[in-house]
This record gives sequence, C-alpha cells and structure tokens, in this order.
Amino acid sequence: MTIRPRGMLACALLALGLAGLTGCSGADATDAPPAQQAASVTIRDAWVKSADSGMSAAFGVLVNSGPTDVTVVSSNSESSPMIELHETVENDSGQMVMREKDGGFVIPAGGEYALAPGGNHIMLMDLAKPVKAGDTVAFTVTFADGSTYGFDAPAKDYTGANEQYEHGEHG
Repeated sequence: MTIRPRGMLACALLALGLAGLTGCSGADATDAPPAQQAASVTIRDAWVKSADSGMSAAFGVLVNSGPTDVTVVSSNSESSPMIELHETVENDSGQMVMREKDGGFVIPAGGEYALAPGGNHIMLMDLAKPVKAGDTVAFTVTFADGSTYGFDAPAKDYTGANEQYEHGEHG
C-alpha cells in the first residue's frame, strides 16, 4: 500500500478539524449551567397557622447547605391567591407590624433563616378556603435564579403573634 503525502496531510487536517469541533461542543466546564439555588435549600419544622378565612402564615427554618447565599423572592400555594414574604418590625408608634420584606429572604451560605410567629414568615392573604388543624398545605418557594423548592406544612392551631398588618388589617 502506498500512502501519498497529500493524502496524509488531508487526513491530518480532517482529524484536527474534528478535534477542534469537539473542543467547542460545550463540554468545557466554564459552559456548564450554574448551580441552582434551590438545590442547596431544605426546610425544617415547617407548619402553617390554621385559619377559617382571611390571613394565615407559614413558619419553619430554611436551611442552606450550599457555599453561597441564596435568596427566596416569592412563594405560592393553592391555599392562597396572594402570598407575600413578610417581616415584623416596629413602626413609628412602637407597635409591631407586618409588612412585605423588600428583597426577599436571604439564607446565608451554610446557614439558616428562621420563619417564626412574631418574626419573618410567609404570609397567605385572602385564603382560598379554611385551613384546619391537621390539614397539609403545599408551598413552592422561588429563588432569585428562578429555581424552585416545594414543601408541605401541616396546619396547627396557634393564637399568638397577633401583629397588625402595616395597612391596618389584623394578622
């Protein structure tokens, strides 16, 4: 068999061209999709306050096992057409009031973010139907990167933390 130099050159160029295409195929680690914030978050001790109508709230401890801070920007549930992320703060007259938390909830890297009566919480407004003790309410939280995390919270009777809503509604 006789190999001509021109044929060898063509084969070598073809091999280099295929190798170059493979190198640009997106397999490079810098082209990998970013880690989703939801992948590092769980919730512990989740529960929701029972209520016949009006408003209710969800509580628990959000845990971030990841190496970077993550931000919860919203939540939804079939139990309420309108849900806000709330903080409880003292107003100018010294009264504790609930209001929407600007910027959402930031869960620190390797840390926790408590949702508690009288503190920060997920507020369900204008309940779609009564939430009775023993019911389970499904939630989905959305993070700043668009990823989501779902969890279930059992409903419990609770009569404490009766702060006022910033707009004058009773919570």
